[in-house]
Amino acid sequence: MPKIKIVTLTYDQQAALEKAAKYGLTPSYRLRCQAVLLKADPACPRTGRSIAQSLGCCEMSVSDWVALYEAEGLAGLKTKKGRGRKSILSKDTDLEAVRKAVQANRQRLALAKAELEETLGKEFSVLTLQRFLKKTVAATRGYDAP
Repeated sequence: MPKIKIVTLTYDQQAALEKAAKYGLTPSYRLRCQAVLLKADPACPRTGRSIAQSLGCCEMSVSDWVALYEAEGLAGLKTKKGRGRKSILSKDTDLEAVRKAVQANRQRLALAKAELEETLGKEFSVLTLQRFLKKTVAATRGYDAP
């Protein structure tokens, strides 16, 4: 039988974890807090596998979250910035080229897209171009795009 690791928490740490598990901003953050709380329960010691099965996640994730909590506290359980796919078009490098192409082909974004793909050497869809235009117009008007 594997040795079960029990995380020891102070009263304040446990209260903070319970509050975060109940009122955390994202479901993933609440799930991570719940996993650490289950791992720290001395009355009912559980393996990472049993916690993962009850929460519907991977056993490795549970052990990683516990290690992150022990190293960084609650901040370690939050999702870090920089996750996800990076944007194809950048405001810093591609904005001028996009403006010129769209001004030349205002009513036909497909032609502007073809011209931009040739100029920039990047492949993207018309919808990507539309989203980029929407974001840059919103930024120039002084409010953030959704």
